[in-house]
Amino acid sequence: MPIPFHDVDDVDELGAAGFLKVEPLPGTGAVIGLFVVNARGEPLEFAFNRLELTHPFLWTERLARAHLERRLVTSVLSVCSHNPRLLLCLVSELDETLLGRDLRLEVPLARITPPAHVSWQPTPPDKDSMERRLFDRLSAGGLLVEPFERASVGLREVYGNRGQDQG
Repeated sequence: MPIPFHDVDDVDELGAAGFLKVEPLPGTGAVIGLFVVNARGEPLEFAFNRLELTHPFLWTERLARAHLERRLVTSVLSVCSHNPRLLLCLVSELDETLLGRDLRLEVPLARITPPAHVSWQPTPPDKDSMERRLFDRLSAGGLLVEPFERASVGLREVYGNRGQDQG
């Protein structure tokens, strides 16, 4: 007969968080990973894509970056089978105007500057909301930056070193 118990960490209730990781390719492209984890940091899904610009000489650097980011982000968000309550990205990797002006999210976005500075887009979730509880749980577990490192490892596993296919 099993011993009755109750898991005090009901991570299913808190939902999932998605970490957007973007890395440039040598030349005129980039790769992206959307790494979805639960509140314990356990992996739930990893969506990824790669994009290179055609006719790079026709693009300005600013337009090329905006185009790559928009296409890559929309590609991984559209195939993600989980519905994260919260998205996180590194400030250095995604332009702040992309998620808000060019793409409107239905979930809060935490823009992270390591080691742990956070800016919310458009505004922080309410203190008692599930999104905030999930964020606080990730923060307390040291999981605001570390999942980006695992996403980077995943991109190298899929695409080789910095997106270059392994020969």
